Amino acid sequence: MVGITFDKEKVSINIARLKKEGINFEVAIDADLAIQYKKSGNVDLREVLKSEDIFFDVKKGELASESEINRVLGTTDNFKAAELILQQGDIQLTSEYRQKLRDEKKNRILAIIQKNGIDPRTKLPHPMTRLENAFNEIKVHIDEIKPAEDQIQDVLRALQPILPIKFEKKKIQVHIPAIHAAKCYSTVKNYGEMTRDEWQNDGSWICVVELPAGMIEEFFDKMNKLTHGEIESKEL
Repeated sequence: MVGITFDKEKVSINIARLKKEGINFEVAIDADLAIQYKKSGNVDLREVLKSEDIFFDVKKGELASESEINRVLGTTDNFKAAELILQQGDIQLTSEYRQKLRDEKKNRILAIIQKNGIDPRTKLPHPMTRLENAFNEIKVHIDEIKPAEDQIQDVLRALQPILPIKFEKKKIQVHIPAIHAAKCYSTVKNYGEMTRDEWQNDGSWICVVELPAGMIEEFFDKMNKLTHGEIESKEL
């Protein structure tokens, strides 16, 4: 998971902050690109930064002194200092940005439910408007950082008392080589219920997972990326 914390104070810009030797070093950032940068590093640092300056306090516009940057961070190069702040520090997100992420996750979750769920009385999918109206009646927390797929079951449990929903499920058996097995475990578990879970003598992993039929294509896309296509599978 990306190392992210949330500033309790209302701020008007997203920042990355590193506290070292009791001193805060901050940079102003594009939140989307900063999160991507911390996940993969495959983003140009100049695109991540809103400013090349290093601050003690971005909100107050208080610039960090070159001597303190050099003493604590060991460099006089602002880009190298910013790189350290992003790599070792935390991302502080504005309340507006957190709400944007929650809305995106909610829409993603409802789209998955609409695609995979049916009304057991009519055997037809629920219209999106009906799902949105039902969602507005329930009290369920959407985590802005946690993947949407990991939150579907919580939302379903909250929706089902007021809106009957049933997912058509299928069982898939997968055999994953030892080199990829450990990193795939949590991903498989998040997509559905494991009914078989066996580690082989060679370190490979065989499992059977029951998941919504409409998510099978997405599941295999994800697994193929994680294993570089080195996966054996069959539908049971």
